[in-house]
Amino acid sequence: MIMTVLKEEIENIEYEEKERAGASNRGLRNADRNQNDEFYTQFSDIQAEINAYLEFNPTLFKDKIVLLPCDDPEWSNFTKFFAQNFERFGLKKLISTSYATNSKKYKTPVQLSLFELEDERYNPEKSDICGKIFMLQRNKDSSGKIDINDLEWDYLDGDGDFRSDEIKKLRDEADFIITNPPFSLFREFVSWLIESKKQFLIIGNVNAISYKEVFPLIKDNLLWPGCRFNSRVNGKNMTFLVPPDYPLTGGETYTDEQGRKLISVAGTGWYTNIEHGRRHQPLPLMSMSDNIKFSKHKDIKGKEYKKFDNYDAINIPFTDAIPNDYDGLMGVPITFLSKYCPEQFEIIDGIGRYSVLNNEETKKEGKYLSMVNGKPQYFRIIIRRK
Repeated sequence: MIMTVLKEEIENIEYEEKERAGASNRGLRNADRNQNDEFYTQFSDIQAEINAYLEFNPTLFKDKIVLLPCDDPEWSNFTKFFAQNFERFGLKKLISTSYATNSKKYKTPVQLSLFELEDERYNPEKSDICGKIFMLQRNKDSSGKIDINDLEWDYLDGDGDFRSDEIKKLRDEADFIITNPPFSLFREFVSWLIESKKQFLIIGNVNAISYKEVFPLIKDNLLWPGCRFNSRVNGKNMTFLVPPDYPLTGGETYTDEQGRKLISVAGTGWYTNIEHGRRHQPLPLMSMSDNIKFSKHKDIKGKEYKKFDNYDAINIPFTDAIPNDYDGLMGVPITFLSKYCPEQFEIIDGIGRYSVLNNEETKKEGKYLSMVNGKPQYFRIIIRRK
C-alpha cells in the first residue's frame, strides 16, 4: 500500500532540505516493520482519480476486463466503485480477489458490509485458508441494469496471493489492474505488473521513485505518476482507514464520527501507465538569470546554481527553479516527477549516495553523488532539457 513516508508541507517547496533533515515518518515506518498492510482507500479518492482518466479518454474501460487483485469486496471501495459504475464505464467483466490470511487477521468494519456471505457457499473453515473471488460480467442477453447487487462470489482454490498461479491467470485475462497493493510488497507487486504488460493504476509513496526496481521503469516511460500524486486536496493528503488496533501517532490522524480510525499520509499518490492529460502539460519556467533575480526561494535568489561535488550536473532543490535556458544536466527533487512532461525533459539518471542506474560501479567509487559543497542532498532525478 504505502511505503516509508517523509512528512512535509508539500505545496511549492517540494521535498528539499527538510527531507534530509529527518522529518517525521514514524507511522509508516512502524507499519513497514510490522508488516501491517491494512490501509483502506477511500471511495472519494478512487472516484476522483478514475474520473480524471475518463476525462482524457471517455471510452477507456469500454468492453474491458478490470482486475482488483488485493480487494476483498466485504470492505473494498475499489470493488464498490467499479461495480456501481459497471454500466457507465461499459465494462465487460469485473474481477475482485481477496487474500485469506489478511482477511482473517485484519478484518475490520471500516465500512458497512456490502455483501451477505451467509449462503450455501459460506464455509468458516475454508475461509481461513482460501481467498475469495467476486465477479461481475455483462449478461449474455444484455438485459437489465448491472450493478453491485449482481456480484457473484466463490472461494479461490488458494489463499489469493497475487503471486500465485491462480491470480496470475486472472491477471493475464484482464485489461486493467487497479488496486492499493500491500506496501510491504510494493517492489514485487510492481514487477508483477510490468511482467503482465497490462495497464495499471496503483497507490504508492513518492519515495518509491528512488527504488532500483522502479526508477528504470520511470526513465523508460513504463510507469509514471497518476493525476493525484503527492498533493493535498482540501488541505489534506490522501487519507486511509486503518484497523482498530492501529496506533494513531503524528499530527494527521483522527477518529471519525463512526469511531473509525484514519491516517492522512504525506507524499502518497497514484502510479500508472495509463495516459492522462496532466502528463503532457509543459512546465512554465523562467530563465536562469530571472530565477536568480526573482525567485521566492532564499537558496536561489541572488545566488549561483551550484554543481554536485561528484556528478556533472547542477543541483536544483525546487522544481519551479528549473531554468528554461540551461542545456546541461540538472538534478531536481523527486517531486518534480508529478510535473514531468516527457516532451519537455529527458530523464537521465537518479542519484543519492550512488546512481540508481549504475549502482554497482558508483558504489565501488565510493563517492556521494548528490553531495554539494560537502553537504549531502536528498535523492535527485537527473534531467536534461529537450
